[in-house]
Amino acid sequence: MLVPEPLASTLNIPHCTKMALIHDMAESLVGDITPMDKVPKAEKHRREAEAMEYITGTLLAKSTGGHDQGQKLKEIWQEYEDSNTKEAIFVHDVDKIELVLQVMEYERREQTRVNLGEFIGVTPRIQLKECKVWCAELLKERNEFWDSMGLPAEGPDVLDKLLESIQ
Repeated sequence: MLVPEPLASTLNIPHCTKMALIHDMAESLVGDITPMDKVPKAEKHRREAEAMEYITGTLLAKSTGGHDQGQKLKEIWQEYEDSNTKEAIFVHDVDKIELVLQVMEYERREQTRVNLGEFIGVTPRIQLKECKVWCAELLKERNEFWDSMGLPAEGPDVLDKLLESIQ
C-alpha cells in the first residue's frame, strides 16, 4: 500500500491493507455505492452491514474456525465504519482519493471532460494533511492535463479550497 511520508511511520500499514480489503468485501456484494448513486448514508451502511453479516455470519460460520475469523473481520469493518482510528481515517481518505483517480483515468482515456463532479466533490472530506497534499498533487496533475489539451482547468476552486485546508 502506498503511503505518503511521513504518514507511513505513524500507521499500521498491514492493518490498513486488511481494513481496505475487508471494506471492499461488503462492496463486492452491494456494489461500490458512490456519491452519484444518491443513496442515503444510513441506507448505504445498512446494506454494507447486512453484506458483512452474511459474509461473516453465514459463509464463514460454516467453516472450521470461521466464527472467530468472522468476528475479527467484523471488528475491523466496524473500525472502518466508525472512523475513529488514524488507520480508519487513512483508509477513508484513500477511498476518496481513488474517486479522484477514477475521474482522471476516465478523462485521459476519453480525452474529454467527464461529468463526475460528485467524485471530485469528496475532496473537502479528506482529513489527514498528508492525504490532502497527495490529493492536491493529483488535482494539479489533472489541471496540467487540461492545460496540455488547450482547455482551462475545471473547478480550480476545488484545488484552491483543498490547498487552503492544508495550511
